[in-house]
Amino acid sequence: MGRQRLWTAEFIAMGVSSFFQYMAQYVLLATLPLFIMESLHGGDFEAGLAMTFFQVGTVCCRPFAGKWIDSYNKQKLLLGATGVFLALMLLFNFISSLPLILALRLVHGAVFAMGTTAAAALATLVLPDERKGEGIGYFAVFSNFAMVLGPFLGLLLLGFSPRLLFAFLAIIAGVTFWVSNRSQLPPEIVLPAKKKKQGHSLADFIEKQAVPTALLGGMVFFSYAGVITFIPLYLKTLGLETMTSMFFAAFALVIVLTRPLVGRAFDRIGAGSVIYPGFALFAAGLVVLGSSSSSGGMFAAAAVLGAGFGALSPAFQTIAIQSSPAVRAGVATATYFWSLDIFVGLGALGLSLISLQVGYQWMYMISAMVVLLAAIFYLAGFGRGGKK
Repeated sequence: MGRQRLWTAEFIAMGVSSFFQYMAQYVLLATLPLFIMESLHGGDFEAGLAMTFFQVGTVCCRPFAGKWIDSYNKQKLLLGATGVFLALMLLFNFISSLPLILALRLVHGAVFAMGTTAAAALATLVLPDERKGEGIGYFAVFSNFAMVLGPFLGLLLLGFSPRLLFAFLAIIAGVTFWVSNRSQLPPEIVLPAKKKKQGHSLADFIEKQAVPTALLGGMVFFSYAGVITFIPLYLKTLGLETMTSMFFAAFALVIVLTRPLVGRAFDRIGAGSVIYPGFALFAAGLVVLGSSSSSGGMFAAAAVLGAGFGALSPAFQTIAIQSSPAVRAGVATATYFWSLDIFVGLGALGLSLISLQVGYQWMYMISAMVVLLAAIFYLAGFGRGGKK
């Protein structure tokens, strides 16, 4: 008997939905600070608030998103989240003040948490059990592409006019709404399990089986925050600012190229075959990044970082979900993503303070130490590998 299909219409729809939701976020991440400073005459602080309000919305909503996804009709929740997402992107075409932007970003953060968690949970549930690792790895590629393409397209469109930029966001939000809701998923996937008790508890919002993996993934994303946040500034100090987009392109390209091998190795050999090399490569990439000052060194760092991060990120997400009951896929997904949200925020703040004290080079060396510490915790908690 042949292997079950991976690329079903439902899986592709959830991947495209995730892609456009992340696309909008990365477009706004790159362009809103410039728009606030140039069109609304704000300063650095006001520009930074746009990201802060988004992150607050995301962190506050993510645990509730998991509970709601497991407690109600998943498809209807995705319909609601993508509908509000469309409304928000349309409203961006009419903003004229900073308070309005911040209000939209706060709601956008909450809707982003709900929409991306729902899409990820549904994508996981439609995957065949024996190909979960491979499928989740491919699913992560959608957000990886958005990470590279979003800032490039956003800055290009903003260069023409803010009106064109916000019109583009409204269009991709409309596509997201259509793709996410065009097909009816099976009841056994979208309908919640029968409630066993009334009231609320911490377990309604946090899946305890996913917590250890979520914390390990969070440590990796703590160091990853130093890459996505400070690479433009770091390369500028080295006189290599023109290669910023090429750095991220190389980083994402290696992730895409290695994804099939990573996913298949996870499913066929076990998690350890992916995670241990991933730790080694990601830590080595951070060391190369902190010790190089040439364009060749930066390309090498981007490639090694891409190989390491591309192995670790989907592997930890897969373990977090597989270690939890299927009926709690939403809470497990939200627990994992919530940890990443928090650690990325901590990384952006903590590593910025470290860079002020010791410089970017040592900041990346310290980031590598955090990754190696996560590897030690993984070894202590999960032994020699396996499926968990």
